[in-house]
Amino acid sequence: MNTKTPHIIQEGILEYKLGELKGNRIHYDFEKMLIYLDAKGKLLFGKNFKMHKEDEAILYKLCTYFIRDVETCKKLKIDPNKGILLSGPVGCGKTSLMKLLPHIVPHQKTYNVIPARNIAFEFNNKGFSIIEHYGNNNYYCFDDLGVETTGRHFGKDCNVMGEILLSRYDLFLKTNDFQSVISSAVEKSHNFKNRILTHATTNLNAKELEERYGIRVRSRMRQLFNLIAFDQKSIDKRV
Repeated sequence: MNTKTPHIIQEGILEYKLGELKGNRIHYDFEKMLIYLDAKGKLLFGKNFKMHKEDEAILYKLCTYFIRDVETCKKLKIDPNKGILLSGPVGCGKTSLMKLLPHIVPHQKTYNVIPARNIAFEFNNKGFSIIEHYGNNNYYCFDDLGVETTGRHFGKDCNVMGEILLSRYDLFLKTNDFQSVISSAVEKSHNFKNRILTHATTNLNAKELEERYGIRVRSRMRQLFNLIAFDQKSIDKRV
């Protein structure tokens, strides 16, 4: 990947141009991004992967967020300083998209996609150090948030992901406070490198999340995440 032309991506012998470089700014083309995402998805997930027409509104929001199109984000009421909480029914493609979309911005720092249930299992084996581990400066996307079991270590129960989300919120506040003292000139250049973002996918709705994690965590989640939701009637793409 050429850092001077990150919008031109090479996959084997094929080259995908996702937009045009004008001055020092890339003007992305949504249709070209969809073509690349479809091709990259087949490479990552198999030949049966495809982009679905009915998902284009969701994809437009997600692409706008990932390419840091601040003006369009504002119109869509998306805060680029927050993470993404992608919700929707089982099988609608949430996990695949959160694994796929960072590939359109190879010049940006990416994140690890970690199933929430795996973190709960880690807690059962290693204890409270796991909460500290995932409350660090790394970028994460917590997959299937809300379906994990309650953690239990040496007889002590813990809502593991709830505690991790509180830790991530504290970290988010610290990086926001740091960013707030940076000059407005830097802010206008859309430099987000100092923000520690958290992403997640979930099958649960807002009420179910509150029941699972409590009002306090749910309140913090509103500040941590932009909610982008699939239609509840979205088809199961794994069938």
